[in-house]
Amino acid sequence: MEGDLVIQYQDPDFDNDLCNLSCMSDLPKDKATLKVHTKVYQSYNTDSTLDTASLSSSSLEEGPSGTQTRQLPQPFIIPAFSFDVELKLKQGNEAYHRDGTLLDVSKNMKSDILDKLAEAIYAHNPYPTREEYDHVAQALINKHPGSANGWYCWKFSLKFKMGNFRQKMRVAGCSEVRVNVRTPGPSPKRLKRAKKSEVNFLPDFPEGKAHSDFEMERSAMVMEMKKRKVDWKQIGEMMGNTFPLRRKEIVEDEPLVAQVKERWPALFREQRIEAEFARLTSVDLKSSFFTGLDQYLLRFLELYKAKSGIVGLTRLMRCLDDVTDDDDTFTQGMKVGVVMVKDGEDIIATSVVLEESVILPDLKDFPHAISLLMGLLFALNIDHPKELRYTFEVFQKVLMNIGGGQCSSLVHGLRNKLLRKTF
Repeated sequence: MEGDLVIQYQDPDFDNDLCNLSCMSDLPKDKATLKVHTKVYQSYNTDSTLDTASLSSSSLEEGPSGTQTRQLPQPFIIPAFSFDVELKLKQGNEAYHRDGTLLDVSKNMKSDILDKLAEAIYAHNPYPTREEYDHVAQALINKHPGSANGWYCWKFSLKFKMGNFRQKMRVAGCSEVRVNVRTPGPSPKRLKRAKKSEVNFLPDFPEGKAHSDFEMERSAMVMEMKKRKVDWKQIGEMMGNTFPLRRKEIVEDEPLVAQVKERWPALFREQRIEAEFARLTSVDLKSSFFTGLDQYLLRFLELYKAKSGIVGLTRLMRCLDDVTDDDDTFTQGMKVGVVMVKDGEDIIATSVVLEESVILPDLKDFPHAISLLMGLLFALNIDHPKELRYTFEVFQKVLMNIGGGQCSSLVHGLRNKLLRKTF
């Protein structure tokens, strides 16, 4: 049997109701009736479990069946080609190991190899990076060294093939690549793709569902949010069901935050931010952030004290938040930030600001505000501010370990220092 197994037994102390078996000593002494079944993971369309408890990062990483990641596996697994191509490659490998003879790859054979590689790459990332092209081409040559031209030539051929494959997927109606179709104009538009290692960046509408169906459910959700007593379980289900429509609007139309808040008011509740983040990344928002913070905080403080002392650390913290007596005036000109309001020496309010508006007021503390700010940046597809791009890269790729395999040289160096042991 495949998948995680769950074993249950009939407990006589609870009228023979089925209970999960965690220890053999729990079984009845006389006779035990067992039931074994596999654990079924929920898809991103439902998130009602998040209403009562936050999902652990380990369970979210396993995710629904078929969940893809935005990083190509390292090392990249070369797929199996057609029978005749595999036979020719086998013969070419034998000749290369025997006397160094290179295989003459025909046009049809090369096309078949590139088609298979493009399909395998697309399953992980429709827009691979330069380094990922390098890894795939090198993996091909390592497995089949007898193929001519070397990995560098295969790399360029693969880049052209990926462009053709994306075009095929646009024609087939795939939303994630269709959104980037070229249109005539004075200047090319910005490429819309997953930049923050999102898993479900722009999902297609489920079969049998139309735009009008989603819009009807969205309108019902808005009406539910206006009630004095909101059914949060129903809101959670509706948010999961309307996820494809919401991503289509946010990614393709790029609306202002105020417009998103008007159409999707439930998205700006703390629990719904966590659920949306889980749908996008298959990672628990707060668990990943606070786990990384606990792991690296002491080392962070050691590094900053050693480099610039308390003054430098204080200056860094002021880049992340600003303490003010009037958050209404201070939000002017602030695109992304956290505002902390003081009363004397006490912090009385912590708020998240987007596009000069307080989006999440009265938060628990500064770390919670930063974690929810990260969730909103993912949910609203907002780029990290340029002046703090390395800070947010550390939040995402070091603390939360999302897309950590691809870091800038600056962040990669910082992570190495954080992991270095001190004596």
